[in-house]
Amino acid sequence: MLNETPQNELASIRKLMERSVTFVSLSGMSGVLAGIYALIGAAFAYQQIYSGEAVRSLEYYGGRIPMVQNLLLIAVLVLVSSLFTGWWFSSRKANKLGTSIWNATSRRLLINLAIPLLVGGIFTLVLLYRAYFDVVGAAVLIFYGLALLNASSNLFEEVRYLGFCELILGLLAAVFPIYSLHFWTVGFGLLHIIYGGLMYKKYDR
Repeated sequence: MLNETPQNELASIRKLMERSVTFVSLSGMSGVLAGIYALIGAAFAYQQIYSGEAVRSLEYYGGRIPMVQNLLLIAVLVLVSSLFTGWWFSSRKANKLGTSIWNATSRRLLINLAIPLLVGGIFTLVLLYRAYFDVVGAAVLIFYGLALLNASSNLFEEVRYLGFCELILGLLAAVFPIYSLHFWTVGFGLLHIIYGGLMYKKYDR
């Protein structure tokens, strides 16, 4: 038993170190590209919402459904593109650093991110089903901000500030729903580009 004590202590120290490790494989360039994807998606969404044909179609309830479906498709494409880009750049950075992208830290990070995002996604679908379209943009920003804050302990410190900014934009979108798309564009587009650029300059180069 005495011989096992140092081994147990080393195991405990190792676990404590793993819990405090930051997910260093996160790439700033993936944030920049995610912001660009969001800006492109926002441009298509703007066309869907504010084109003359779309405005005329809102005179009929049935005309609203295809537009909502198109906006959902745009959002899904932006999300999938961002996730794939993040995974690809993170994998490259992990290989460069000689580490694994899938470890205890990344698993904990995934769980911390997934819970608020999953709840937010379900809540957003409920809002769409109930036709509460005015607050969808606010809900997406708020739950995304909460997800970033929840996962910030395993990410760079700057992610926490990004999360607070997303929350503020989400609350503003709730107060001024007519500008929801604009707040969404700033939150997912411009802020990601700024954040990603700073992270690339500070940690990737």
